Amino acid sequence: QVQLAEFGGGLVPPGGPLRLSCTADRSISTIWAMGWYRQAPGMERELVAAIGSGGDTNYGDSVKGRCTISKDNAKNTIYLQLNNLDETDTAVYYCHAAPDPLGAPEYDSWGPGTQVTVSS
Repeated sequence: QVQLAEFGGGLVPPGGPLRLSCTADRSISTIWAMGWYRQAPGMERELVAAIGSGGDTNYGDSVKGRCTISKDNAKNTIYLQLNNLDETDTAVYYCHAAPDPLGAPEYDSWGPGTQVTVSS
């Protein structure tokens, strides 16, 4: 499985931007899809953003319009830019890789997660 590590979490002031990165231990250029999920207290894990190997993107409803996912294949890294944060964005953010184009979950990889707390 792909090993993933998230960076950039921490305390974010309300209204502030968030920039996360996720680095894989191998090439990501041929991974079918990669993305970010988050899980807030008392809530189920939800999609934040995903990006396919061809560059197509998908965003969760709660972040549409203020979120951008990108990738740098040369650095084996994906990024998440999220703007105008409020307390509802407080969650553990997880990096995700889905190598299987058929979506078999046993091939998925998850990072350990990084806590993002929106607070003044």
